[in-house]
Amino acid sequence: MLCSVRGPERCELPPMFYFVSKILGFFLQPSTLMFATLFVGVLLTATAWRRLARWLMLGSLGAIAVFGLLPTAELLVQPLEDRFPRPDAGFDVASTAGIIVLGGVVDGPGQVRRELGGLGETAERLTEALALSRRYPGVRIIFTGGSWPSNYPPEAELMGDVLLALGLDAARLTLESKSFTTHENAVLTARLLEPRPDQTWLLITSAAHMPRSVGVFRKAGFKVVAWPVDYRSPVQVSLMSIYPSFLYGLRDLDYAAHEYQGLLAYYLTGRTDTLFPAP
Repeated sequence: MLCSVRGPERCELPPMFYFVSKILGFFLQPSTLMFATLFVGVLLTATAWRRLARWLMLGSLGAIAVFGLLPTAELLVQPLEDRFPRPDAGFDVASTAGIIVLGGVVDGPGQVRRELGGLGETAERLTEALALSRRYPGVRIIFTGGSWPSNYPPEAELMGDVLLALGLDAARLTLESKSFTTHENAVLTARLLEPRPDQTWLLITSAAHMPRSVGVFRKAGFKVVAWPVDYRSPVQVSLMSIYPSFLYGLRDLDYAAHEYQGLLAYYLTGRTDTLFPAP
């Protein structure tokens, strides 16, 4: 039976932690700081602080060049992505209690009105789960993820429709559609599944997001095996390579900073037991 956490008990507003993390995340992301510094430098050129303005502009432009073109961001992403290697070929997925897939797959809320799902660049979370479901036809699939603004359908329900349209048996699918954060993904999924100590669960999410995800799911009572997808860094980073544009390099830099900041915030607020969870 297709089951889901939905209906009148669904949260209308995310927790305050969600809003605070989004606001702080925007102002603390490296690209915002670089362009803000450049903007301040430009403003100061019309004042007596022209020398400081020159240093601010040169520093910000230099940082944009270094982090926007050189593979610095890849070097920062790689430790996150390599923290949990994929299971070897001998791992028996069929022995697990189920496959948990984290949300964050939908490209944007506007897409859901135009097409089935509207998958974004993290679509591997969904496609890998579907591939495993076909390879192991008895394994249960759990998708966790809500939505904001709340007038849009929860992501879990949207991705449930995609999985069913692609042939997944509804009897194997469980949806958790109330969560807004990775922490809530773990806590609300645990409330729904009631994991036992003797059970092992396969966890699918982006490779760089895996350390934080494993930490919160362990804290929620799950014994998880990481199945990372959506790699952003190469196996070996070449110091001679450059990004095709500044936007790509700064995007990856913001992505890495978001995960490192998330690890620290989750550890300081007690959402994980270790700063950098390991296998």
